[in-house]
Amino acid sequence: MNRGAIAFYLATSGHSGVDRIMSNLIEEFSRRGIHIDLLRIAKHGPYLQEIPGNVRLVELGTAHVNNSFLPLVRYLRREKPAALLSDKDRLNRIAILARRVAGVDTRIAVRIGTTVSENLAKRGWLDRTLQYLSIRNLYPKADEIIVPSQGAAEDLARVGRFALQHISVLPNPVITSDFEKISGQDIAHPWFQEGSPPVIVGVGELCARKDFSTLIEAFALLRKRLECRLLLLGEGRQRSQLEEQVKSMGLDDQVMMPGFVENPYPLMAHSSLFVLSSICEGFGIVLAEALALGVPAVSTDCPSGPREILQNGKYGPLVPVKDAEALSAAMEKTLLAPASPDFLREAVKPYTVVASASRYLHTLGLAGHSNAVPQK
Repeated sequence: MNRGAIAFYLATSGHSGVDRIMSNLIEEFSRRGIHIDLLRIAKHGPYLQEIPGNVRLVELGTAHVNNSFLPLVRYLRREKPAALLSDKDRLNRIAILARRVAGVDTRIAVRIGTTVSENLAKRGWLDRTLQYLSIRNLYPKADEIIVPSQGAAEDLARVGRFALQHISVLPNPVITSDFEKISGQDIAHPWFQEGSPPVIVGVGELCARKDFSTLIEAFALLRKRLECRLLLLGEGRQRSQLEEQVKSMGLDDQVMMPGFVENPYPLMAHSSLFVLSSICEGFGIVLAEALALGVPAVSTDCPSGPREILQNGKYGPLVPVKDAEALSAAMEKTLLAPASPDFLREAVKPYTVVASASRYLHTLGLAGHSNAVPQK
């Protein structure tokens, strides 16, 4: 039995935003002396680079989320952790039901990092119905419901038909203590030589939700007025479609898509502008990361997160979704008159790992379990 422990019940891709924020949380909780059980579903993340002594990997013995219910029940009965944190709807509903079947008093916190209504609009009828039912009937049975932005909270409250005060808005643990170090690594890229045209960077999965197609269209418009280049970091199902768009616009030499980059931060740090062109987000992790690097940013005013991060346009322009002309104009204006790096870094102070971890521990009822003093 490990009554002082928190269990993380996750099944990530291994290279997503959820991977980064959950790995950051686990590492900071560990540094503060919290005992952690990371429940593993085979072939799923998060994968920690190093396993601290107070982090235990617990194999659930299944490679599929849907088959993890009974293993989770057995784990809860055997270990009775003080709290369990899950993320994403399928795991959330299993966690809530498993606690009930196990008959334990483990505190259950479910997190959902997307704007639910936007996400559900793209789902099939069965999947959409199941998620509506679980949110409306199961989520109120959790001790805590966690989302990363106020916009996501308001959307979830509408979908779930429960009071907004039942939802905790906790800042994502984005900025690590070594962020400056890992972003300061040298890069050897021909586009970043002295005297080269400014580089605009976009980062994320090459998928419809990120809408890099509109960004490429906006870039093509901008190229008519200003010499610049576009670097898209990420991989995904829309690669061939985007490559064809670039080719058809005659931008082969001006747009580069090198794929997934393990450490994109040095390239981001040397770029002149970051652009988030998404149709929807739950928060916008990479937007916060760009500001933390002191890189000027432009974002679509998509639901939810960018407006809160940029504080209604104070720290960077917000433009309508799928509006290439407005995006192009905002990109040009920001390139010609960029804000200072120190000013931009002010925007992300709430999103340090230290600040976020303290909020999470308080919400999970584990603030008194921390043995370490948070580092400044």
